[in-house]
Amino acid sequence: MTNSNKGKVVLIGAGPGDIGLLTLNGKGWLQKADVVLYDHLVNPDMLRFTQKSTEIIYVGKKEGVASIEQEQINHLLVSKAREEKIVVRLKGGDPFVFGRGGEEIQAVHAAGIAFVIVPGVTSVTGVAAYAGIPLTHRDLSSTLSIITGSNEKKQGDIHIDWEKIAARSGTLVFLMGARKLPLIAEKLMRFGKSPDTPIAVVQWGTTARQKTWIGTLGTIVEISAKDKISPPALTIIGEVVNLKPVIEWYEHLPLFGKTIVVTRKGDQAESMIDRLRELGAEPFFFPVIETIAPDDWGPLDNALNNLSQYQGLIFTSVNGVRFFSERLKSIDQDIRELKGLRVYTIGPKTAEAVRDLGIRVDVVPENFVAESLIECFENIKGQRFLLPRASVAREILPEQLRKMGAIVDVAPAYQTILPTPQVDELSKRLEAGSIDIITFTSSSTVKNFLALTGKNLLPEIKKAKIACIGPVTQKTAEDAGLNVAIVPEQYTVASLLDAIEATARRGANEQ
Repeated sequence: MTNSNKGKVVLIGAGPGDIGLLTLNGKGWLQKADVVLYDHLVNPDMLRFTQKSTEIIYVGKKEGVASIEQEQINHLLVSKAREEKIVVRLKGGDPFVFGRGGEEIQAVHAAGIAFVIVPGVTSVTGVAAYAGIPLTHRDLSSTLSIITGSNEKKQGDIHIDWEKIAARSGTLVFLMGARKLPLIAEKLMRFGKSPDTPIAVVQWGTTARQKTWIGTLGTIVEISAKDKISPPALTIIGEVVNLKPVIEWYEHLPLFGKTIVVTRKGDQAESMIDRLRELGAEPFFFPVIETIAPDDWGPLDNALNNLSQYQGLIFTSVNGVRFFSERLKSIDQDIRELKGLRVYTIGPKTAEAVRDLGIRVDVVPENFVAESLIECFENIKGQRFLLPRASVAREILPEQLRKMGAIVDVAPAYQTILPTPQVDELSKRLEAGSIDIITFTSSSTVKNFLALTGKNLLPEIKKAKIACIGPVTQKTAEDAGLNVAIVPEQYTVASLLDAIEATARRGANEQ
């Protein structure tokens, strides 16, 4: 919701592709937005920073394809802001570098609408850096020229002074020039640039799909025709291109070029997504679980109001800890009520969540599954344990403890439901064969993923590598007909990512 009684437009540069290049200021405005208008080259994963109630409007302008007119976009910005909403205009790169940001703000200003401008990492600097090409270098280039390679009027030529551009000795960067490479090369050579001048064309820069072609003005047209170079692409011309073999880094990361599906719920996926990005992968965020309050708080409230009857408290997930502590506060109790209880947890993350509440954890099993925790119980006949967990979960833990003579009260602290992610985009990527690995961190993620994608996509899903956090999740996946390729020795997300990285490195060494 807006914090004032007047609407405003916030123009944000989203950067050239990598979600990590979105500024903190930009992310903050996305979190407050009532409406977001976003472009074709914006990484749609950024939209997960918005509120559930935010209205999302795609106004993509794709080179060579008919799209929404600029006047329509201007009208939407003004009309939505007049509804007293925070309207975010999210544009790729920097909106003031060949992004029509100036035109849009002119229209907003003319309508008397307040506005904020949040600059972004331009594709000029971002893509060059990820390609390992410094745009300036004191031994090679002391000037930088940024030129549009596109002609909005759809005429054959680009309206620039080729003679003056060709005479410049520094680095030339052409944006949106993939379709005009023959024209650019021909004009520059005609007006004096040497055919031996180095040139790099970087496609989908700063993303896992990044690809770079190296050549000269004299050879790049043949290279482009052979490999069918298409937009989006950035063209860099000058001696600095020769530094790429020394400085390139992104394309050498262990998971570069891999698209990896992350199925964890939103608030637990961030660290996993960040780590995958650090390794060079493109995380495809597809949450298949959403946690909400249980249908009935009665059993948990009854337990929380009578904590003195328990000898032990068992947590099997971070969600259980979170909902337990929130409910404890909501019924006007606090952690002092847990005095004297022995606390058991499955997994280091769950243990960490408990410790963050100021509660000591007594037992964390060596292997992070229920079977391993059961082995930690001795002489528990007659003792009473509270197990706050999901409404639906594996029964092995309470059943085995009861067989050992314990009294176990299972109290639903939350329930998991199916969210509504965008299945269409995942379907396209699966059918195109551009999904490399699908990760599952629980049996629920397997079941929900298959329920959301449906049987028709199962053959495509089987073409991707399946990575499971542990043997229980692995069995669920294999029972569903999936071939699991990656399972870590320790059943944690960190170990799962280590196993994925190790698999990728082995594959690279075998090539």
